[in-house]
Amino acid sequence: MKPHGLMCPNILSFISSLLLLSHGVALAAENHETFLKCLSLQSDTISEVLYTQNNASYSSVLKASIQNLIFSTPANPKPLFIITPFHVSEIQAAVKCSKKNGLQIRVRSGGHDHEGLSSISDVPFIIIDLINFSEISVDVEDKTAWVESGATVGQLNYRIAEKSQNLLAFPVGTCPSVGVGGHFSGGGYGALLRKYGAAADHIVDAHMIDVKGRFLNRESMGEDLFWAIRGGGGASFGIIVSWKINLVAVPSTVTVFAVPRTLEQNATKLLNKWQYIADRVHEDLFISPFLFRENSTMVSLFTSLFLGGVDRLLRLMQDSFPELGLTKEDCKEMTFVESIVYLDGFEIRESIDMDVLRGRNFPKRPFIGKADYLTEPIPEEAFQGIYDIFFEQDQKTNGLLVFFPYGGKISEISESEIPYPHRAGNIYTLLYYAEWGQEAIDDAYQRHVNMLRTLFNYMTPYVAKNPRTAYINYRDLDIGTNNKLGHTSVQEASVWGKKYFKNNFYRLVHVKTMVDPENFFRNEQSIPPLNLVKDEL
Repeated sequence: MKPHGLMCPNILSFISSLLLLSHGVALAAENHETFLKCLSLQSDTISEVLYTQNNASYSSVLKASIQNLIFSTPANPKPLFIITPFHVSEIQAAVKCSKKNGLQIRVRSGGHDHEGLSSISDVPFIIIDLINFSEISVDVEDKTAWVESGATVGQLNYRIAEKSQNLLAFPVGTCPSVGVGGHFSGGGYGALLRKYGAAADHIVDAHMIDVKGRFLNRESMGEDLFWAIRGGGGASFGIIVSWKINLVAVPSTVTVFAVPRTLEQNATKLLNKWQYIADRVHEDLFISPFLFRENSTMVSLFTSLFLGGVDRLLRLMQDSFPELGLTKEDCKEMTFVESIVYLDGFEIRESIDMDVLRGRNFPKRPFIGKADYLTEPIPEEAFQGIYDIFFEQDQKTNGLLVFFPYGGKISEISESEIPYPHRAGNIYTLLYYAEWGQEAIDDAYQRHVNMLRTLFNYMTPYVAKNPRTAYINYRDLDIGTNNKLGHTSVQEASVWGKKYFKNNFYRLVHVKTMVDPENFFRNEQSIPPLNLVKDEL
């Protein structure tokens, strides 16, 4: 059963009722008519999944997949149309007709883009929301799955566990509301990265719609394009609708802990020690500290996933990190899929309400983030400067640092194997993060962004250099962006491109030039084609 967008036997019957505005400027009615006529000729079903600005459901559909409330305010630019396709043919129609009529496409899978680029644009645009492309088919015997881009990380974790009796998994993040489309195409990492690497390392096929509206798989797209979409940001190359992935083995029992330590409980020395063991402990052990202010002190919360039972974990911790003083009482044994819920901060009771993973009804909030990679430990005395920045803030400012360990499998794979290049030499990645509640978004945003920028600037001497690397899935428009919606030269784009992709950026440029030379699929930090800037190189 399809949801009712505008249920009309003929899409042209409601053209006359449309009043389509983009940023306060009325577009010519004949352009709308041409676009809508094009859609009706390309797809018999498009009217059932098309929402216009005059439709009663438009606002709710627009907001439904925006996870970051910063981009859900009235001041943000709105799409002329939203399409929530069920069929590939509807996506193909949208691509062909948008290209023909000069409309930009923004694609949403989960709606978590840190800069809102899946939901807003400063030129006339439409949104293709893949919320209905969420099927997951698991082949336990073959240890593979096909997953559509609109499925969430939580749904994927749940379905694999259900089908495999908790013996298979996939190395994705722990935030259950993230869409797999953006997560996979940016690389995608989580608590299994030390054991198995990034999500994109395990993608073996994909289905996508290219700039000509063609449906492609790995064989028909070719190895260069298949390489590019596994970590190079899919939005630069087309619309990836589904992925084939190789699943990985997990034990029937894993162990988790979340142990807080304050400054008075030696948090600084513990964080410092963690830096020296985080990427060197056994690959089955993942320890990720969270650092935040709580009243008049700082708290370092040491969270962990261990692929095994508590007794073996305690032995490994005694050997590698005895200073933490971990006890059996600190630990909980559970299945891997339960650990995903635990690590995301949901309370563990006698059993987990699996609707947390299966559904899409997640709390939404305004949030911002930035990321760094570290190749050397921060000097112990430098932590005081971090604390000072936290203490200088109003207590309503909810900043957080997340230390995410590397080493193990993710560091063993070549930087050029896929576009995601952050491999050997990285001790950990550092996420600067802030979120807040019901305050006025604009006022709270400026306060929180100022704090994160201060932290980011303070960390400059201690993070990776030449380039100061970053992660495309924590997109950051502060990084070398001229906000020209993808009409950026290769030279200009290389500022952020080399931070996200290192030397893989140039191969991505060549792939872009081959598959989308007119730069139809673009955003503020999309890969540019060479032929638009031949005078530069």
